Amino acid sequence: MFKKFLMGHASVAAACIVCVGYAAPAAAQDGYPNKPIRLLLGFAPGGGSDVVARLVAKPLGDRLGQTVMVDNKPGAGGNIAADMAAKAAPDGYTLVLLPSGHASNAAMKKTLPFDPVNDFAWISTITTYPLALSVKPDSPIRSFQDFMQRTKAEPGRYTYTSVGVGTAMHLVGEWIMAEGGGTAVHVPFKGGSAPLTELLAGRVDVMIDTMTSTAPLLKDKRLRGLALTSPKGQSNMFGVPNVADTYPTLVFESWLGIAAPPGTPPAIVARLQRELKAVVESPEVKQKLTDWGGQPQASTPAEFKGRVEKDIQNLRRVVTDRRIELE
Repeated sequence: MFKKFLMGHASVAAACIVCVGYAAPAAAQDGYPNKPIRLLLGFAPGGGSDVVARLVAKPLGDRLGQTVMVDNKPGAGGNIAADMAAKAAPDGYTLVLLPSGHASNAAMKKTLPFDPVNDFAWISTITTYPLALSVKPDSPIRSFQDFMQRTKAEPGRYTYTSVGVGTAMHLVGEWIMAEGGGTAVHVPFKGGSAPLTELLAGRVDVMIDTMTSTAPLLKDKRLRGLALTSPKGQSNMFGVPNVADTYPTLVFESWLGIAAPPGTPPAIVARLQRELKAVVESPEVKQKLTDWGGQPQASTPAEFKGRVEKDIQNLRRVVTDRRIELE
């Protein structure tokens, strides 16, 4: 009888321990956040992604009731910050702002210290923006179709720029050549103003860069746009046609978005997504993102993950088909 009594109490105790085990994380999530949140960024202060990170960090912190601190960890094309986030505690207090370069890195690198898709809890995109193909105002290349015809008629005669081997600009340039059956020479730079300087000097023919960088130059008529990599039929403020109008499957939009470590509780992911969506859709943030040449676009976690997977798949196919050497 006494044994049964002990066994019965032991069962109750075990059940209570299980209850406590489940209640503790729930309580922690209910009280989230109760301390500052770190937003990792894989690039130096002052760049485009840094500006966007700081644009959303303050209002996101205001909505969460805690400070969101941007923590710059530049290096390895953003992979240092991504790796730190992938290995951080999944408690919602470490986030990372990832660029679309995350996908091109995955396509170009032989190995990465993390899985580019499954080692992240995807929260939401912030903004998307196409790449732009541009020429100097007096270029003899009159249109995108003209450029493609020239690259077929004179293979290797024309050049296009990127901000580095394996970047989205490089891979999209090769993708365009593959679709059109032409050949243009890739001229990589290390970012900065060098591509624009060389383009305006006439030493390269076409510049491929993000719309966020190109929009002010188009507005000031320092450049003339040939095409954007937006979806077919999507209009823009400069009247530049889309590559997809000629090659319907060729769509690539750069993006910036926020992710968390894998295993972050779904309740925390949902809270962060909800608050970030409200920030992105607020009039002030929305206007600034638009002024910078982007399209404010909050997504669901599933939509964000799907975008990343699709970009990696498309860019890996380009790397394979064009026999680009992996890094």
